[in-house]
Amino acid sequence: MHFDNTYGLLDDKLYHRQSVQSLEHVLPGHFNQVLAQQLQWTAEEQNDWVNIINGTHLPKEADPLAMVYAGHQFGQWAGQLGDGRGLLLGQVLDQAQNRVDLHLKGAGLTPYSRMGDGRAVLRSVIREYLAGHALNQLQIPSSNAVGFVYSHDLKIRREQLEPAAMMLRTSDCHVRLGHFEWINQYQPQLLKEFTEYCLKNYYPDCLKADQPILAFAKHVIDRTAYMIAQWQLVGFAHGVMNTDNLNITGSTLDFGPYGFMERFRPNWINNHSDDRGRYTYQNQPSIAHWNLWMWLNNLIPLADSTEKEQFKNDLVTALEAYEPAFLNYYTAGLCKKMGLPLEDERSFDCGIAFLRILQTEQLDYTSSFRHLTTHDYTEIRDNCLDIRAFDEFLALYHAIRATQSAEILDLDMQQHNPIYILRNHMAQRAIELAEQDDLSEVDRLFKLLTHPFSKQPDLERPQDLAPLPSDQPEVMVSCSS
Repeated sequence: MHFDNTYGLLDDKLYHRQSVQSLEHVLPGHFNQVLAQQLQWTAEEQNDWVNIINGTHLPKEADPLAMVYAGHQFGQWAGQLGDGRGLLLGQVLDQAQNRVDLHLKGAGLTPYSRMGDGRAVLRSVIREYLAGHALNQLQIPSSNAVGFVYSHDLKIRREQLEPAAMMLRTSDCHVRLGHFEWINQYQPQLLKEFTEYCLKNYYPDCLKADQPILAFAKHVIDRTAYMIAQWQLVGFAHGVMNTDNLNITGSTLDFGPYGFMERFRPNWINNHSDDRGRYTYQNQPSIAHWNLWMWLNNLIPLADSTEKEQFKNDLVTALEAYEPAFLNYYTAGLCKKMGLPLEDERSFDCGIAFLRILQTEQLDYTSSFRHLTTHDYTEIRDNCLDIRAFDEFLALYHAIRATQSAEILDLDMQQHNPIYILRNHMAQRAIELAEQDDLSEVDRLFKLLTHPFSKQPDLERPQDLAPLPSDQPEVMVSCSS
């Protein structure tokens, strides 16, 4: 690995340096060799991946530290938070010379653990490991992971006793919106230095702008709008969109009770701790807007006193661009999923008509789009009670498609409609086997999700392609991990 640590050069009030608390009698979980090679791991490091992830043989350049930040959780100010069970091991350069964070989850108690135990359980680690991989293969900005290990010697109590695990995850950035909230609340004198760090390391082009901070804000707003649009297009629901779970580069971070929606229910609550449904799939665009609004307030102190009111107005104007940016990204993506020309003003309404059918008929989101991709319209129609509504949609759909080359439109559909997503019952099956030391299902799903747009008959199983039968309860997921 080629380390290029920068975060540890900031003021030490922003973090706490400490060593990793390794697991005893550690067992190998799964290793993402392709990602390790992208991160320039040597052959020796790849062979020693279990000890590296367990923290028993870290590279000498590693500089483990726990970040401190704050946040709004479920819409309420939660005060100081921070890495309660994770450590930023350092930053490395990948093959493209991009700086990537190495973050170890489940590494033990930190000063920010609050009432927690500093550990992660095997269940949650497997879910995050597979989800990050799935989103990356779907070309959606997201953290990823090099691998994970676990141990039966340390049992962690959540709803029940579970094996402890550690995962080495990667991200282009672990600076959260909540970092700015913490600084403004507890160490406001660090705001200027910290913001300059963010510009230099994540948005260097903004330094050339007439108003660098405003340019920075606009970029974060736009990247967040893009990320949320991509979530909506694949039916991904994050589950806990607190301000401390969104970063400044618009890449998915902190997988908790996430879910890939199956039957199309926009108000689906995938986190049973979210009793008010704040973080449902349909609310994600507006919640991201709310989080950005909270974050922008923390930039106001950077303006000179004589320019503060104008700066506030500029930030308000910048945030007004969020909704049209989201709609533009979403509309473009929906047209590609539908195989409809973006320039035809009827295409968006046609796409929405299809989503209404999926919602009314409670059809599976992913497989319905795949049936559309393969022109298997009868498969959808036969599952509709309101045949007339579907036939009206199909007539409009064919009329719009007739204006463009079907070959080009079909190619878009094939590249934007996955065959395979990580359904909750698929992940649960892998977890149950892994807890019995059988990692074969984790490996199968990892391989299957590596090529989500390609049919893989040798790997797939019938349950990969559809929701659970209606007489079987859904897998319920909580915030505990």
